[in-house]
Amino acid sequence: MPKYKYILFDLDGTLDDPFEGITKSVEYAMKKFGVESDREKLKCFIGPPLTDSFMSYFGLDEQNAKLAVDYYREYYRPTGIFEVSIYEGIPELLAGLQMAGCELILATSKPIIFADMILEKFDLKKYFAATFGSELDGTRVKKDEVIAYALENYPIDKSSAIMVGDRRHDVEGAHKNGMPCIGVTFGYGDRDEHIACGADFIVDTISELEKILNA
Repeated sequence: MPKYKYILFDLDGTLDDPFEGITKSVEYAMKKFGVESDREKLKCFIGPPLTDSFMSYFGLDEQNAKLAVDYYREYYRPTGIFEVSIYEGIPELLAGLQMAGCELILATSKPIIFADMILEKFDLKKYFAATFGSELDGTRVKKDEVIAYALENYPIDKSSAIMVGDRRHDVEGAHKNGMPCIGVTFGYGDRDEHIACGADFIVDTISELEKILNA
């Protein structure tokens, strides 16, 4: 049995690359406000809670940021949700960990209804013992809240648990809940971001991630 029996995974930027779907959805939302945007610069929306991102990046107040999220979902729900690609090697990684006796748990800030649809679409749901995320009304949108919710609702032994994610929110959320975190750089957070927030491990490839999780 590997050292870590319970492995919590982030979704966007960790298991999949959602650039096209998320940035097109943000672009669609901001056009409703008469704002044109550079899609390449919208990658900062991948990972953090959407309302926070609309407020910090576009300077919207909370009310308009929530309205922007509604507009975002007008595009995302029917189309953008599946404009993603699964990182090469992820299905094999998940299958191997499951075969080794690990219990895989999804912990994402994305609304769980969307996360489950993505996992089903790309045949990844079968690898997860449980999936946890936010609600459409904004409940449990911060990563530390999602992890805390997972700990409350699934029998996880934190002494043999670890989080895997690509942004500081994953690291900080894991640490707030008393567990270590592996920061991956093949997503949308770089090595400097993971160093700054104190990631316990930093990996650049899925192969490196596999070595840690199978140790």
